[in-house]
Amino acid sequence: MEADEVMHINTPRGTVSIRPGLEGDAPAYRDLRLEALHDHPEAFSSDYETYAVKPMSYWVQRLRFDHPDNEVMMYFAAHGEELLGMCGVAYSRARKSRHSAYLVSMYVRPDWRGLGVADGLIAACRDWARAREITILKLGVASANVPAILCYVRSGFQVYGLEPQAIYHDGVYYDELLMARSP
Repeated sequence: MEADEVMHINTPRGTVSIRPGLEGDAPAYRDLRLEALHDHPEAFSSDYETYAVKPMSYWVQRLRFDHPDNEVMMYFAAHGEELLGMCGVAYSRARKSRHSAYLVSMYVRPDWRGLGVADGLIAACRDWARAREITILKLGVASANVPAILCYVRSGFQVYGLEPQAIYHDGVYYDELLMARSP
């Protein structure tokens, strides 16, 4: 999937579009990301309190993806004008590591889970990586997040390691499974 393409998924709740993020998505992106961080703090290394105070210019900048050392693409799942899910793919332009990319910020609103939305987001990120000749996609997922793990396994990811105590929240440490696959 290239930066100007849109994929459509038919669900029992209606058609969902999987599309690249645009600067104009910044307010809805902020809301979606903050919802994910607030409602599932154990699933993300970022924290709600830090990002809730970021100005809108921060969120616009995140959708510009014009950092000289890295390339990132954020894909959104939308039903009409409502953003209901997101997943990013990022890689370093450094010569020795530009073959490897990471899935980041995966989140689908609870009422849209189980309908293939996450699968569509992952497919879009895989297509983007493949077009850039990425040879391996990696991700980290909280080891207690069984639905997410099953989604990634269904999408062809395999566990290659464990990062112990990767996230600390409210007095609890959470391990993270490290997973990878070819795009």
